[in-house]
Amino acid sequence: VQLQASGGGLVQAGGSLRLSCVASGIPFSRFGMGWFRQAPGKEREFVASITSPSSTTNSADFVKGRFTISRDNAKNTVYLQMTSLKAEDTAIYYCAASRVGGGTRAVMYDYWGQGTQVTVSS
Repeated sequence: VQLQASGGGLVQAGGSLRLSCVASGIPFSRFGMGWFRQAPGKEREFVASITSPSSTTNSADFVKGRFTISRDNAKNTVYLQMTSLKAEDTAIYYCAASRVGGGTRAVMYDYWGQGTQVTVSS
């Protein structure tokens, strides 16, 4: 199983980034997917999740209206579109796959990607 996240980088505050995560080795359409992030010195926190096949989404309050999670089952890919980025969004962003549909708790996820660094300069 491999979850390959990409799309991170350095961006100015107010800018946008689109993260992608390509999954292999799992029946992607049967897995819920999520994005989490971890900033230096802080615990990993939930960002957003999406179920399959209904693509029901959920997101943390601090990203509502700014970040959008989506998926393309034909491409085994989940996305996180991030807009209006703030300095406090700086973190390593991880994608994760869940057999039980996902959710906000990290323990509900079975597989994790390696993370992609997002740095927002103020």
